[in-house]
Amino acid sequence: MKRLLVIRLSALGDVAMTVPVLAAVASGRPDLEITVLSRPAFRPLFAQLPSNVVFMPADLKGEHKGAGGLLRLCFTLRKAGFDAVADLHDVLRTKVIRWFLRLCGVRYARIRKGRKEKRELTRQKKKILVRLPSSFERYQQVFNQLNIPAEPDFRSIFGQERGDLSKILHLTGEKGTDKWIGIAPFAKHPGKIYPPQQMEQVIKQLLSTPGLRIFLFGGGPEESDLLASWELKYPGITALPGKLGFANELVLMSWLDGMISMDSANMHLASLTGTPVVSIWGATHPYAGFMGWNQSPENVLQTDLPCRPCSVFGEIPCLRKDYACLWLVSPESIVAKTRIILK
Repeated sequence: MKRLLVIRLSALGDVAMTVPVLAAVASGRPDLEITVLSRPAFRPLFAQLPSNVVFMPADLKGEHKGAGGLLRLCFTLRKAGFDAVADLHDVLRTKVIRWFLRLCGVRYARIRKGRKEKRELTRQKKKILVRLPSSFERYQQVFNQLNIPAEPDFRSIFGQERGDLSKILHLTGEKGTDKWIGIAPFAKHPGKIYPPQQMEQVIKQLLSTPGLRIFLFGGGPEESDLLASWELKYPGITALPGKLGFANELVLMSWLDGMISMDSANMHLASLTGTPVVSIWGATHPYAGFMGWNQSPENVLQTDLPCRPCSVFGEIPCLRKDYACLWLVSPESIVAKTRIILK
């Protein structure tokens, strides 16, 4: 085998989780040209991997949109002459791609997502609360099917160093002896978002620590407005939306002394830079397999309730109507965990 196509189109956190495994595959098989097919915005995640990893953008909102665009993408991939496909996503688009390439004699392996075990983990009655294989392990299994060894020994996308601080000095200034903490208080679904008024209490308590600076990570307009209001209200806080861009946010993460995050993409991004994360879990649970790379279970904060976990991704409305799984995680417990990291 000379050329391998690896597909994972979304979401950001899941794409981020491919990086430690791909790094292992690329290092173990320097003779193998690996093409990663994913959304254009995710390119910075793979920029520091070994030189035999090539990124190919799938423009699903433009050139490759719809059935016609997907067919154009398939013909482009056929011309590339791949020997095998590692489908780390297994959704309709990726099934079409691998079936098309299979007609051209290209073999494939696909991820087994463990849907049955995840249903048993999240059902309301007779839950089977056991640790399931992580996404990292499931990705490894795909490469094992192709007889490609993948034993990750990964520290950071920046190797043994940190990102280039000069790229963000205009915003951060020199680090010096200050401690830098990131806070990413949002997630895609309500079942994974810590109540903002509670998170504000976390911020107030942390700012009593001398020499501490806080960077706030977020995205959408409403999130950005809230983060900006905290920046105005509290000295020592920098809200990041619209100021750095994705690649430079990764650089900043590599300089953090710790991150506070929900079960969200930012947990995974910080993990890829070797930064310890205090992670807060509500409707979801680490047992579903989505803990950040190399993160300690000691830094997980969650509430033991008989209804938890109620979903794998946090999208199901709270059956209790009160999101007690999140409200019962106290600001004091988050601050205490964070201070342990800072020491």
